[in-house]
Amino acid sequence: MNIKKILVPIVALALSTFAFAQTTPAEKDSIYIRQVEGQKGPDKVLHAEPLYIDLIRDLGARKGEKEWNLGLGLTDNLKFDSYEALIEYEWAPIDRLGLEVELPFTFYAPVNSTISDSIPSNQLNSIKIAAQWSFFVSEAMATSMAIGYINEFELSDFRNFGSPFIKGNIYNPFFVVAKRWGNNFHSLIYTGPMIEQNFNTNKFHTTYDINTSFHYMITGTRNFIGVEFNKTFDAKDFDMTIRPQMRLGIADNLLIGIVAGIPVSRENERLSSFARLIWEPKHK
Repeated sequence: MNIKKILVPIVALALSTFAFAQTTPAEKDSIYIRQVEGQKGPDKVLHAEPLYIDLIRDLGARKGEKEWNLGLGLTDNLKFDSYEALIEYEWAPIDRLGLEVELPFTFYAPVNSTISDSIPSNQLNSIKIAAQWSFFVSEAMATSMAIGYINEFELSDFRNFGSPFIKGNIYNPFFVVAKRWGNNFHSLIYTGPMIEQNFNTNKFHTTYDINTSFHYMITGTRNFIGVEFNKTFDAKDFDMTIRPQMRLGIADNLLIGIVAGIPVSRENERLSSFARLIWEPKHK
């Protein structure tokens, strides 16, 4: 038996492990950022993506990237509880362009003595299709910007399903700007109008959303803690929900996000919770 052939790789592994253990947090962050930004392809900046109002693929998406999302949520309303579920697929057919298809569901349950007929009917809310184009990506400035558009075909609830099948449409152009501060701190603004059209009355209703988020990414990982501030302006009304959140990597390409919702000025909604399972299949 050749002892040297056995000892050499063991010693090399031990030395590399020791060297990594001696790496400072800043160095570990720099190594991880280089792994994301230094891959072959156009520039891409590592940003922390909010978990509730998520993006249509990463900012600066590279061709071939794809992602599946499964979401589950619970909202405590005054007269009933609502349970939301979604399945979502997003991909990048070319560099910098992200596309998405989403099916969001909502199910309702009465609270205490509430009459079941007085609560909304369960439904597949809509068929959402979306696109996002990252028009500015600067690794030197650690900044990315994108414009996008979401179109929601609103469907009738299950009680009246098919009468009609599509009852309205929501037009939602948006703008995103994200900035990483140093290696760990991330900020993002996502904003745009939501224009809802009712096909039966042909009336339009417009609200405006400004969603801001701040995150701290844990050294050398994709894990983070942070908060979203989801703000909606509607004529003379204003609603805001604060959503503290965290994301954990449970495998190389599998993450889970956990979100709490704390309404600030909503009249009928109380606390809520939401979880998102994120799977990123490997791509070339």
